[in-house]
Amino acid sequence: MSSSYHQMVDGEWLVVPRKGFKEQCCDCGLVHRLNFRINKQGRIEIQVYRDERATAGARKAFNFTKD
Repeated sequence: MSSSYHQMVDGEWLVVPRKGFKEQCCDCGLVHRLNFRINKQGRIEIQVYRDERATAGARKAFNFTKD
């Protein structure tokens, strides 16, 4: 199973789904799953989880070297 990620540029706005949005770091491949909601005060709240499975899949393409 392969996932593709949208390559963002600095300052770009992106409309995201309220649940299940995934973000991958371009430097290390770490993937987080984010959920969004608007609270009773009208402020945006973000809930973040590390997605170990997606991270492992994304990092297969990286050539990390041991320190």
